[in-house]
Amino acid sequence: MSSSQRISITGMFIALGILFPMLFHLTGGPGLGRIFLPMHLPVLLAGFLGGPVVGITTGVLAPGLSSLVTGMPPAPIPAIPMTFELVVYGGLAGVLFRRQHRSLMLSLIVAMLGGRIVYALLFAYILPLFGWEGAPLYAWLTGTVLPSWPGIAIQLVAVPLIVSAARHMPIFAEAKADIDSSVSPSKR
Repeated sequence: MSSSQRISITGMFIALGILFPMLFHLTGGPGLGRIFLPMHLPVLLAGFLGGPVVGITTGVLAPGLSSLVTGMPPAPIPAIPMTFELVVYGGLAGVLFRRQHRSLMLSLIVAMLGGRIVYALLFAYILPLFGWEGAPLYAWLTGTVLPSWPGIAIQLVAVPLIVSAARHMPIFAEAKADIDSSVSPSKR
């Protein structure tokens, strides 16, 4: 993929990372974002289709730009921990799937777990070091994971479908071999 294609794809995923949450917030208020995780989907797709650099860049820029443009996610909390979570989502998806050629589902589950673990650790241990109110780990489970089960389910269904369909798009030709090997009968 050329650098201009990489920049274009990154810009597209960042724009989707701002647009999807706006649509959810317009239709049902800010509470829908916590339930359906609309910013997570473009970041995961950025990692899977563009690789780790595109995924990480999207994970860094989408929450910050969305916060500046729309006020969601609110800054600095939860925008900062969410940024770290999304960086891990995009980075792990890209590294595991595109660089280490792991299966799509394994890469997706590990990326999702990794991002959520980083989010929980930030709230429980890191933010209190800087004067922010921390939260015990069980609060992370009851406060963020359980309410977002619809978004998690959407990611587990939509990401494999979208990534598999994208193998037919010329812009993602570089990812085609990774996608084809992931959906072939020999799973890793």
